[in-house]
Amino acid sequence: MSRVQLSSAHALVTGATGGIGHAIARHLHRAGARLTLTGRRTDVLEPLCAETGARSLVVDLADRDAVLRLADECSDADVLIANAALPASGDVRSFSVEELDAALDVNLRAPMVLARLIGERMAERGRGHIVFVSSLSGKSGQRGSAVYSATKFGLRGFGQGLRGDLRDDGVGVSVVFPGFIREAGMFHDSGAKLPKGVGTSTPDDVAAGVLKAIEQDRAELDVAPLGLRAGTAVAGLAPEVSAKIARRLGGDRIAEDMGAGQAAKRR
Repeated sequence: MSRVQLSSAHALVTGATGGIGHAIARHLHRAGARLTLTGRRTDVLEPLCAETGARSLVVDLADRDAVLRLADECSDADVLIANAALPASGDVRSFSVEELDAALDVNLRAPMVLARLIGERMAERGRGHIVFVSSLSGKSGQRGSAVYSATKFGLRGFGQGLRGDLRDDGVGVSVVFPGFIREAGMFHDSGAKLPKGVGTSTPDDVAAGVLKAIEQDRAELDVAPLGLRAGTAVAGLAPEVSAKIARRLGGDRIAEDMGAGQAAKRR
């Protein structure tokens, strides 16, 4: 059972330069946490840090040495929110090997290393919580999501196993699964349009889900309208049926639009 009080916690948030990271930081700040925020853009981090009283660390999570330095510098963190991720939508044949490596390093390897090193310190103190921000694409892989889904499925498996490893040490582990997010984030930034009736959530919804996962020590928590959650559940039981339904609902067009919109943002 997780034993951490946000009102007195030091929380490390990766990917704080994005809209979801901003929302998570603000929610944690309102809960009374002391923040360390990381990202690659100083111009975006600094105003948020001024607003929340946070410490700012510019870190490229694709740099393996930088990940180790971050873990060492934040070894006293009571809460780790592994939120950073690279856009990785598109036909897998459109990715270079270098782009595959970058997606794996940032979306999966860096959270695993940070959780391994910082989680050990949490276990020694007998308290802490780790949250991995995954995606509903981490439960259901569709056309155009092969690379992104691989990293997000990986976070789910790692989170489930790590929760068991740290359970008796007072450290909680949660995986949060957002669906389509409006206003900010990878889907929003890609410019892709959803079919009528497909619901979305906001960055604030994700942030609220992250805090709920910590406060209730939830193993997994979906942040999406009921229809998307139900569709993802069906995909887990009958993936081929789910793929056919997705195609009929315009999934191929959405995948193409997201892949095209994100291609320019890859490393």
